Amino acid sequence: MADVRSLPIPDGLEGERLDAALARLFGLSRARAADAISAGDVLVDGQAAAKSDRVRAGAWLEVTLPPPVAPPAPVAEPVPGMTIVYEDDDIVVVDKPIGVAANPTTGWTGPTVIGGLLGAGHTVATSGAAERQGIVHRLDANTTGVMVVAKSELAYSRLKRAFKERRVDKRYHALVQGHPDPFRGTVDAPIDRHPAGDGRFAVVAGGKPAVTHYDTIEAFRAASLLEIDLETGRTHQIRVHMAAIRHPCVADLAYGADPTLAARLGLTRQWLHAVRLGFEHPAHGEWAEFDSPYPDDLAHALGLIRAES
Repeated sequence: MADVRSLPIPDGLEGERLDAALARLFGLSRARAADAISAGDVLVDGQAAAKSDRVRAGAWLEVTLPPPVAPPAPVAEPVPGMTIVYEDDDIVVVDKPIGVAANPTTGWTGPTVIGGLLGAGHTVATSGAAERQGIVHRLDANTTGVMVVAKSELAYSRLKRAFKERRVDKRYHALVQGHPDPFRGTVDAPIDRHPAGDGRFAVVAGGKPAVTHYDTIEAFRAASLLEIDLETGRTHQIRVHMAAIRHPCVADLAYGADPTLAARLGLTRQWLHAVRLGFEHPAHGEWAEFDSPYPDDLAHALGLIRAES
């Protein structure tokens, strides 16, 4: 049965392109929104419209939503460079390398943590959606560092609750452009999908609450090394918040970083690394903490920045 939605255009979308408005309203990609418009599945005040039309607040929107695209199942194959930091009957802690997603998602064809674990003979919890089994938190594909995966159902439920209730210590190091003022502070700004509908996220009024604490570890001539403590775990949170205060992660071109600096440092991804993860062990309740050293590309770039200062 078709999923038909009818609603007025919210005030906050006044003047947006129709495809961007649909993407924000219904969580679609910009491309899927455009396809729905082209197929005649979108009416504005009872009339067909073009994807580039600007919407008017209060106009009546009728949309026949496309069926959801099921994420692919994880491909069980070893992931080069992914190391096991710790493992027992309940959890496995990995040091995730660059270019590896936590789990399969629509449009992602690269390696995943789950696929790598299964391919190497490890077991994971079967709770949750099939493509996200064992996943209790995530790192972006190009963010490296320490990550825990649940192996038992007990670990899955308890760790999911711990992350939701913010009883987990998640520490990141980020090399950002310039010098944040003050050197130590908090960014408290809601995050949602970027209005462009291109996969990015942004600080958006009415978005999901997001809180990022930062502290400067070392200041250089062109950049600052920060330690970051997250209260929340929104997609791209650190990258979005650092860009919002005009200090994007070095080489994070999607969020406004300087491409010349990135090229000089030999970086092809954002300088962002999950250095530490601490939590109560789900089986016995004792505090467990795991660390990850900087990978070679980030260490090399940091060395160059330090030498120039």
